[in-house]
Amino acid sequence: MEPCGAMIGEQILHSDFQRNLRLLTDQYKSVAEVCRRVGINRSQFNKYLSGRAAPSRHTLQTICNFFGVERFEIRLPHADFRKIVDLKPSNRSADGNSRPYIAYLDQLVRRSRSDLANYEGYYFEYTYSMTRPGLILRSLLKITGEAGTMTYQRLENVARIDRPEPRIKCKYQGMAFYLNDRIFLIDYDSLTGNEISQTVLYPNYQHRLTRLSGLKLGVSTGSLREPLCARVVLESIGRQVSVKKALYRCGLFEPGSPEIKPEIENTITYVSPEGTHHFRVNAE
Repeated sequence: MEPCGAMIGEQILHSDFQRNLRLLTDQYKSVAEVCRRVGINRSQFNKYLSGRAAPSRHTLQTICNFFGVERFEIRLPHADFRKIVDLKPSNRSADGNSRPYIAYLDQLVRRSRSDLANYEGYYFEYTYSMTRPGLILRSLLKITGEAGTMTYQRLENVARIDRPEPRIKCKYQGMAFYLNDRIFLIDYDSLTGNEISQTVLYPNYQHRLTRLSGLKLGVSTGSLREPLCARVVLESIGRQVSVKKALYRCGLFEPGSPEIKPEIENTITYVSPEGTHHFRVNAE
C-alpha cells in the first residue's frame, strides 16, 4: 500500500508543478517569449506545462532562476505557491510590460564560469585617477559569491595620502562574470547613481592568485564628465583582511611613490601622445 500512496503523492506534486509553472508563464505575453528568454525549446517546455515530461534538475534550476523562485517553492501545493508569488516582486513593471534586463542578467549569470568563485576575496585596485589626472588611485575591492552569483564592492578615497586633504569617498556596487576566458566587472556609483563603469581583466594563469590586469572604462567626476579608458591592476590581498586598515592605505599617490610597487606602476602606465595616462574621446 505504501508504494500506491507514494505514487498518488507524486501525481499530486506533479500536478501542482504544472499549475505553478503555468501561473508563472501567464505573467508574460506568450509561452514563446518565456522559452526565448529562458533558452528552452518550446515543444519541450509545452511538455512541462502539460505534464507529459518533467524537467531535469539543471533545467528546473534554470526555470526557477528566470522566474525568481526556489525549486522547493515551485513544487508546493498550488494555493500555497500562489500566495508566495503574490508576495514576490515581479519581473514585470508596474504597467504590465516585461523587464527583459532581468532575463538578460540571468543568462549571463548562468553562462559565467563557476571557477570565478576562486577569485573571491579582497583586492587593491590600481589605476591612474580619472578625477585627478597624473595621480595613481589605490582602491579596495571585494568579490563575493552568493547563491551562484558573483558580486563585488569597490571603495575609493579620492584624496592624497601625503597631504591633509578631505577624504572624498566613493562606493560602487557591481556584478562579476567569467565569460570565454575573460573576467568582466560592471558596477555603478551607489552613492550618486549617475555613473557606470566596466573593467575587463585577464584571468589568473598561475598556481597562486596574485594580480589581475586589464582595462577600465568610466567617466571623470569633474564637470566635463569625460569618458576615459585606463589600464588597471587588481592585487589580491587575501580572503580575510582588516577592512579598516586596508581602507586606510587607499587614496591618491604620486608616480614613483614607495607605496606603489614598481611592477604595478609599470603595468598601469600608458602615456598618450598628449602626455596623459588615459585614452580619451575625440569630441570634435
